[in-house]
Amino acid sequence: MTFQNTREYAQNLDAQDELKTYRDEFIFPQHNGKNVIYFTGNSLGLQPKRAKSYVDEVMNDWANLAVEGHFYAEKPWWDYQERFANPLSKIVGANPSEVAVMNTLTINLHLLMVSFYRPTASRYKIICEEKAFPSDQYMFQSQVIHHGFNPSETIIEIKRREGEHNIRLEDILSKIEEVGDELALVLFGGVNYYTGQVFDMKTITEAGHKVGANVGFDLAHAAGNIKLELHEWNVDFAAWCSYKYMNSGPGNVSGCFVHEKHHQTNLPRFAGWWGHNKERRFKMEPNFDPVHGADGWQVSNLPILSLAPYLASVDMFAEIGMEKLIQKRNQITSYLEFVLHEIDKEVDSTFEIITPSNQEERACQLSVFLHGEGRSLFDYLMKNGVITDWREPNVIRLAPVPLYTSYEDMFEFGQILKKGILANVK
Repeated sequence: MTFQNTREYAQNLDAQDELKTYRDEFIFPQHNGKNVIYFTGNSLGLQPKRAKSYVDEVMNDWANLAVEGHFYAEKPWWDYQERFANPLSKIVGANPSEVAVMNTLTINLHLLMVSFYRPTASRYKIICEEKAFPSDQYMFQSQVIHHGFNPSETIIEIKRREGEHNIRLEDILSKIEEVGDELALVLFGGVNYYTGQVFDMKTITEAGHKVGANVGFDLAHAAGNIKLELHEWNVDFAAWCSYKYMNSGPGNVSGCFVHEKHHQTNLPRFAGWWGHNKERRFKMEPNFDPVHGADGWQVSNLPILSLAPYLASVDMFAEIGMEKLIQKRNQITSYLEFVLHEIDKEVDSTFEIITPSNQEERACQLSVFLHGEGRSLFDYLMKNGVITDWREPNVIRLAPVPLYTSYEDMFEFGQILKKGILANVK
């Protein structure tokens, strides 16, 4: 497609957009009486308007039924989480029994590592990406220390080559092969939070299994954003937050995946009563009998008020389907990339897109390194109604979420960016 950097062209794309009506399903912060241009759905998605009715339903049931809401609410609380199984399984490419909702992201990764990081004296090392999200780094360190190992000898970070912004797949695969029999676990982000690079999870999983390691993924920036086939890829486990691309609200509940090949095994886990045999849960038996499937990793009863807005968003995803979301994601991200390059030529600036240009290696985020520009440009954007994200040393992250960003947003952002750069020059 040959793009044009004009308002009329952008408006034309919006008129043809099959998902354009979903923009009206979200509440935008306002700037001078207009919707902001919102690029931070990779940190916190906008609030769906329908979320309030889902939460109100729970509040009304609590008011009118109190404890009886567990069994007699319109959506009974004791099995509320089961409503996620079918729609979530389609979002992450799993069987319904392989997904569950519970806790928050890092808690779930810790709980899953109890089952899937079982180090021995000879097989104990972990491979992850350089510059993983800090919470993952802290998790690795604390898990390794808990097992009595030295993090500096145990955690192997795959680094970017000198002068490059992204990690090469061949470097990941060669390191997995090199560590070989000492490798206990490969745990990568599905999408790197800093650069927006999408990793080849299928190939990484195959390589990890070939040397006898378990393989898992932190899908914080992947779930609801990219095509996932966790079951077919034979991934052992994964977890994701729900408040980025799936718009469930700040710090909200997490999802997790456990491949069905592990459902009948005696993998160790930290148990709790909500993971106990559902039919016998209220008999208060002394010995743990896990629910079949990923639900068997649940510990406590679920926070229904947190699940309600997540269910509202998941239902929206079910209406649309990931295929249509990805189709628009690819086009609107490409259009944003085009606009950035056009502005770069107009102002003779030196900013650089460090996210891969190959659509197979990126999703909904473009990370832009502001060579020659500084924090003042970011501040200018924020003061002029562009909500974006700053990462040290000099990067802004732009996420044109297909559910609620428009092509005209992309054009308008380019005009504001150009004014900001010229204002700094002056």
